[in-house]
Amino acid sequence: MKLFTKYMTRNDCYTAGRKITPKGIMVHSTAVPGVMAAEWFSRWNKSYKAGEINRQVCVHAFVDDKEIWQYLPWDHRGWHAGGAANNTHIGFEICEPAGFSYKSGSVMVGYDAAKQEDYFRKAWQNAVELCVMLCKKYGLNENDIICHSEGYKLGIASNHADVMHWFPKHGENMDTFRKAVKKALENSTDTNTDIGIGDMVEFKDSVKNYYPGSVEVPTWVKNDYYHRVTQTLYKGKPVIKGGKECVLLGKKVKKSGGQEIAGINTWVAKENLVIVNSIPDNKGNRTYTVQKGDTLWRIAEKELGRGTRYPEIKKLNGLTSDTIYPGQVLKLPE
Repeated sequence: MKLFTKYMTRNDCYTAGRKITPKGIMVHSTAVPGVMAAEWFSRWNKSYKAGEINRQVCVHAFVDDKEIWQYLPWDHRGWHAGGAANNTHIGFEICEPAGFSYKSGSVMVGYDAAKQEDYFRKAWQNAVELCVMLCKKYGLNENDIICHSEGYKLGIASNHADVMHWFPKHGENMDTFRKAVKKALENSTDTNTDIGIGDMVEFKDSVKNYYPGSVEVPTWVKNDYYHRVTQTLYKGKPVIKGGKECVLLGKKVKKSGGQEIAGINTWVAKENLVIVNSIPDNKGNRTYTVQKGDTLWRIAEKELGRGTRYPEIKKLNGLTSDTIYPGQVLKLPE
């Protein structure tokens, strides 16, 4: 799962600043053929109050066949359900591929399911993986996941057909989606066991203590910062505290801007953490954490679409050479 974070700070939903305790997840689809996840930022990062957009709407994330873009904090009250589910549910949209049109609101005209099967499966898988991550973070399970049309039947969302106007064309429905999430939750050896030196992580929302039997994690440590792992072993052996394998968090990374500063220097159980792939900065740039074997050319090719754009990364980050190192956080141009 390739997750990027770039908050829609101009959207009135974001500036309203209302928080929720997530109790469920609502799955939507865009009904806008061919517009992919990264493109929604420029469409919706606008103010209705200022007359920049004609809709009061904002979801937490968009998913397509290649990546996921998070546009609201997960615990931020979104404007996606048109009903009470805004107060309880994280909402995300699955982007629909190009090559067809709509009539009568929810009727897909010219949609070739066989041709779009590859796209659908990849987007489906990203949606499943996002739900798995959110379930782990907020202590949810597959039964806490509904789509917009199910929300309407429950009386907590407006009258929309998604995603049941689309999923059946590929032999799927929300029951099979929930089953896929359940299987992924059961089969996943917790991905947090893969946490290593240089990874940027954050605490799961449900975490109370650093490890079983330790002191309580202060609210500011969870809410204000991501953290950089600086150590995984002590004298060549894993560190076990409270019966749990731990890593040392030696750097703090401000969630508002990405500045990296001295850390809490505390051993924390791996199972209490999730890896963060990217963060927003104060100028709205997304970021990329350098991995072993990366080069500027390779990063530009992978993240910007063309390796020849690597000088833009150098300029944005004030680099005087092509040398980069694992764990380094680079700002990426639009």
